[in-house]
Amino acid sequence: MIRLDASAVLLQWGSGMVFFWWVATRRAEVSRGFAWLVLSTAGTMLAAGTALAVSTQSLAIAGIGTGGPVALALIRNIVGAAFLGSVTDAMLLGHWYLVQPRMSRDPIRRLTRAVAITWPFEVAVFLLPVGMLGVFAGNVDDGYGGLLGWFWAACVVSTIVLTGATYLALRERGYAAVMAATGLLYLAILTASGTDLVARAILSG
Repeated sequence: MIRLDASAVLLQWGSGMVFFWWVATRRAEVSRGFAWLVLSTAGTMLAAGTALAVSTQSLAIAGIGTGGPVALALIRNIVGAAFLGSVTDAMLLGHWYLVQPRMSRDPIRRLTRAVAITWPFEVAVFLLPVGMLGVFAGNVDDGYGGLLGWFWAACVVSTIVLTGATYLALRERGYAAVMAATGLLYLAILTASGTDLVARAILSG
């Protein structure tokens, strides 16, 4: 049976958003309004995650919900926080250029690079045994005859392709390039979520 610990997901996602908010704004290139946007969104996720964890009496083990050894589960959550947090903040920052159209593109480039840097680690931690390779080998049942495993693989490939396309879009001079990059990041959030959450659900079953 496929399971997903919602409290762990919300806690890791919100934590990642807070960290990459700092990455994007540490050089004071982005106005304070963006801080309110990210921190309010992340704060809501963290509060909801904590409430869910407490309600199920699992706060102490909220980070352990991905199957396998405890250390591996914790590593998966840390890497997942960085991966999901960076792509979410990048998309939110893309929208913030509507408020600060003359802002340097360096902050969104930093976040896009962060997505690309965390991507191989995200994939690697879910390939470690018992990992997604077991789905393709038939040793782990995803409940759909391996279909979810292939969906996960498609999400993995699509995420890095979209990230690369975003970075290339940001090299164009026109303001429309930022909006195009933001649209690509919308799609990247969907595929990045699939990369993390589908694997997490299968391996927690």
